Amino acid sequence: MNFIRFIKESFQIVIRGSKRYYLWLAFLLALIIWGSTGYIEQLKQGLLVTNMRDPISWAFYIGNFTFLVGVAAAAIMLVIPAYIYNWKPIKEVVIFGELLAISAVIMCILFIIVDVGNPLRLWHMIPLIGKLRLPSSLLAWDSIVLTLYFFLNLIVVSYLLNALFYKRDTNKHLLTPLILFSIPLAIGIHTVTAFLYNGIAGRPYWNSALLAPKFLASAFCSGPAVLIILFQILKKTTTFEIKDEAIWKIAELMAYAMFINLFFFFAEVFKEVYSDTEHLVHLEYLFKGMGENRDIVVYGWASLIISIIAFLLFLIPATRKNVVTLNMGAILIWLGVYIEKGIALLIPGFTPDSLGQIYIYRPSLTELKVSMGIFAIGFLIFTFITKIAIAIIFEDFSIDSLRRKKPSPAN
Repeated sequence: MNFIRFIKESFQIVIRGSKRYYLWLAFLLALIIWGSTGYIEQLKQGLLVTNMRDPISWAFYIGNFTFLVGVAAAAIMLVIPAYIYNWKPIKEVVIFGELLAISAVIMCILFIIVDVGNPLRLWHMIPLIGKLRLPSSLLAWDSIVLTLYFFLNLIVVSYLLNALFYKRDTNKHLLTPLILFSIPLAIGIHTVTAFLYNGIAGRPYWNSALLAPKFLASAFCSGPAVLIILFQILKKTTTFEIKDEAIWKIAELMAYAMFINLFFFFAEVFKEVYSDTEHLVHLEYLFKGMGENRDIVVYGWASLIISIIAFLLFLIPATRKNVVTLNMGAILIWLGVYIEKGIALLIPGFTPDSLGQIYIYRPSLTELKVSMGIFAIGFLIFTFITKIAIAIIFEDFSIDSLRRKKPSPAN
């Protein structure tokens, strides 16, 4: 009975709010509807309505998938200092990292669904149901680790919120092993994703032992960047107090991760340029172009310059602790990693093709519509679960409020 009432009251929480909240929901719903029209068109006509072709068969959808896997994995940037080193300021906000991870994994799955084309093929990727072709299929391993990571985060968040809702102390003997297991699993989801690229020997641009650690380093920049912006929005729109020390510590950890990411990049550049083999053509295409084909050069340089500027903003304590430069750095890091894991990773890997030809790829309107719809679904889910979590944390929504039948939903 309490569970049914919990669901009803949770529904009341997510449908109530300020005018800004309703405008935000209306904006997301409009994007979802717009994205749905694109997906319906894709289902009717097939992947032909995208600009993906045989020369470039992984593109905007897979680029977004790769980026979001990193965002999901970045939850451990809060988990490690909070639960391994028991640092209290971050421990108070770690639950939002878990909520972001849940939303990111859902978006990852949706991007895989739309990239597959016919959704009826997806049953092969469902653990215990489909034919996963283990252990040879890396895509099967990716499906398994993503599924495990999703449910693990869901269990941890549910347990923490349940304890707060019923005003009970958490059982450390139960919670700590789950938290510790989430760390290698978070590393695993992005490592396996890197192996999907890394294992294709015919694509030398991806065939690097540094790809997996580079994926992780960039993930530990982009995910926390989203959280930094989120925490400041929560401070402005709710009474939730997030200590500046927590935000500054996250920013400091991001600076270390960004340094490692840039170091790996320059190590790869040195290897390719100094050895000067035929494989250098992919890097040259990204930063110099080939003949008149220079469409993605601007993206290669933009990603590098943006990342360096963001690293410097987070490296210097004065700019790291200044609200304006902190937010600027977070946005730049997010944008730099987004370009790096999208256009800068995928397109050069396919160019030139096996015949030495160059196919110019630009996302079609359908791909943009579908992608925006998926991002809107993820943000909508994150908005709802965050709103419920805040209400529970503030004790506006608890077992006592149900007993009194006078809940006070969060705004």
